[in-house]
Amino acid sequence: MKETVKLITGNEAIGTGAIIAGCRYYFGYPITPQNEIPEFMSRELPPRGGVFIQSESELAAINMVMGAAAAGGRAMTSSSSPGISLMQEGISYMAGMELPCVIVNVVRGGPGLGGIGPAQSDYFQSVKGGGHGDYHTITLAPHTGQEMLELTMLAFELADQYRNPALILTDGLLGQMSEAVEIPVNYKPRAFKKDWAMTGCKGRPPLIIKSLFLKESDLEENNLRIYKKYAELKKKETRSEAFQTRGADILLVAYGTSGRICKAVVEAARAEGIKAGLLRPITLFPFPETTLRKMAERSKAVLVAELSMGQFKEDVQRAVGDAAPVYFKNRVGGMVFSMEEILEEVRKIARRKTGGRKRV
Repeated sequence: MKETVKLITGNEAIGTGAIIAGCRYYFGYPITPQNEIPEFMSRELPPRGGVFIQSESELAAINMVMGAAAAGGRAMTSSSSPGISLMQEGISYMAGMELPCVIVNVVRGGPGLGGIGPAQSDYFQSVKGGGHGDYHTITLAPHTGQEMLELTMLAFELADQYRNPALILTDGLLGQMSEAVEIPVNYKPRAFKKDWAMTGCKGRPPLIIKSLFLKESDLEENNLRIYKKYAELKKKETRSEAFQTRGADILLVAYGTSGRICKAVVEAARAEGIKAGLLRPITLFPFPETTLRKMAERSKAVLVAELSMGQFKEDVQRAVGDAAPVYFKNRVGGMVFSMEEILEEVRKIARRKTGGRKRV
């Protein structure tokens, strides 16, 4: 497959990936720091026969996505933390209706209106459902501009394959950063049969797509069917990156921006003779718990780095169990730790584990 290289922002990479993946319907409402996505889609979708609508609110946007998805279109919206909160009812409806779509959250600090600095404090909302009822969104966490493009493309494919909303969880730092990104040329998106779509009933029986089940046994059956898909996702679609984990005594675990910073930490620690490695989850749901557990069992300590008060750490701790002690380093409110801050935590752990001497 041919590729071309462009210097673009992470937000533009998301828009580019969406269009390459066959997205032709975008509905959204402005909010910092994701405004480059709707700006890009407003410019690039119409010449390709697509539809761009700036909705009157985030509530309207997610319901427009619902309508386009129900008709079989590849549809997308994007927002930032408070706006995603407003979409939760619609996302729950779409999960219950088994409608595929892609939602992008360029996270900003909270709670409340918070600020526009990068954060990872929407982790719970993203991987635990976020709205009412028993459901999950497929959640992907890029850490480079290249992954912003590629994981957006993957999100559309997974959403269609499993008939479930997929979410890209990123932040303002990655969204605003410019990087060289390899862009596929003449890419053909994978096509999925959508015989469930509401395309008009001429020549066939009418279809019904709904999330309302007044008979309790019917609602239970719907929940059980949805959770069978989640079990399949866990079995087949869990993704992570192991970075210099061979022989690692200290295993760092981080995703997104934090994972990117931790790669530099691992390289610096190794240069000092500290055997550090990184496991970077790419899918946050499904979470790579089996991979993490196995790596933790081979390590002497686990260090979680995240830009929130420990939401991600809860899932790491659950997966690690008693395999190794879990340490924690964080910043919040839009503050981002430096490589040196995390490296110092690694040094402290190394001293604890070797009686004051670095382990070589």
